[in-house]
Amino acid sequence: MIDGKWRTLLLATAMFNLGFVIWFSFAPFTGGIADEFGLTVAQLGIVASAAIVAVPIGRILIGPLTDRYGAPVTAGFTLVTVGIFSIISAYAQTYEVFTVSRVIASLAGITFVIGIQHVAEWFEEENLGLAEGVFAGVGNAGAGLGAYFTLPRIFGEGWSGPLFATNWRAAFFYTGVLAIVLGIVYYVFGEAAKSEEKRLATKQSTTLKQWLYISTRYGAVVLSVAYVMTFGLELAMNGWLGTYYREAFGQGDLVIAATFAATFSIAAGLLRPIGGYVSDVVARREKDILPWFEGRYREQWTFATLVFVVCTMFGMTAAGLTGNIYIAVVAGFFVGLGCAFSEGAIFAQVPAMFPNSAGSVAGIVGGIGTVGGVVYPLAFAAPFLPNLHVGYAIVGATMIPILVLSAWVFQPHIAEEATTGGWFVSDPGTSVDTVVADD
Repeated sequence: MIDGKWRTLLLATAMFNLGFVIWFSFAPFTGGIADEFGLTVAQLGIVASAAIVAVPIGRILIGPLTDRYGAPVTAGFTLVTVGIFSIISAYAQTYEVFTVSRVIASLAGITFVIGIQHVAEWFEEENLGLAEGVFAGVGNAGAGLGAYFTLPRIFGEGWSGPLFATNWRAAFFYTGVLAIVLGIVYYVFGEAAKSEEKRLATKQSTTLKQWLYISTRYGAVVLSVAYVMTFGLELAMNGWLGTYYREAFGQGDLVIAATFAATFSIAAGLLRPIGGYVSDVVARREKDILPWFEGRYREQWTFATLVFVVCTMFGMTAAGLTGNIYIAVVAGFFVGLGCAFSEGAIFAQVPAMFPNSAGSVAGIVGGIGTVGGVVYPLAFAAPFLPNLHVGYAIVGATMIPILVLSAWVFQPHIAEEATTGGWFVSDPGTSVDTVVADD
């Protein structure tokens, strides 16, 4: 039998992978869906937008529920629900039924928070960064490959299966069936925590008053806005770079433009475990890499990666202004590298800072972080800009206040109180998390 923590990591990664495949499975089939229902581009946009909007809310809600009831329960319920509505969307005959079912199926995106919490319940603090990085990095990269590369190849234009003659209906049906099966497997074979004591400590920290208290602590706030400028940026770049390389450089070949854009996605996904691993290493070795945050080892690494992200955004503008698309592609790769390292560092800190509330804080950070995916593309494509290259520098400038806030919170005397000091809510109601790392 597989050891409990490795079984947990395997189940969580498989769930996250399939969850993101289902979340993004709409994108490869928009042409066929539009033809079938006679949709306008605006109507397609409504479906895509509604699916993105639902996930942040779902993530914020599922975090405390996972802390309260355990990952096997919330994972099983989520996957089965998502699977059922994915199947319903496969049979939908009207735009309204299709839209509602796909919005509910898109809640597969909340599996990220469930997995973060479950992995945190099993792995030791000194290995949390690497474990969470493997979960998030492999799951995210694999999901992207699954949704954008695998599904269109399995369910291609010539699809003629035993149940459906329409490729997108077959894709939604079979991925829905897989979700139901995995949900049952997760519920049966998953264990909520490595010990009853750990399960009880997490369960007792999930009152509404406690959630409000945790969500307004310095640590939760700074990690949330840091995730806006990293994961939010990753979402924005994933949706924008293909258009950027095509329009800004006259690169009319869609396949080539998409291939260039994929270099960013590969870096942002597959390299994420490195960010978590380095966070673990500097914490274990108590190594100061930024002396002005002396003794706050994970914070030092996180801050360094955030600075790197900002620098790469200005680098994107500089590279684009050269007019050389290959230099711009290399610059895009470094942006992806910065996102990967930062995301890994941030989610090494989340369970280390809040060991008994990892689900709640992961939901807050993960939910708020998606805001960047909605806001940043507006800056990239703003009509008042002189060209498409300048938008990156503007976004980089908007990230500087986040760096300032991070620098303030990561000061040793503030960081020591990052889980108890905060704004608006002063009474936790019950016992609160204490920082278990970097003391």
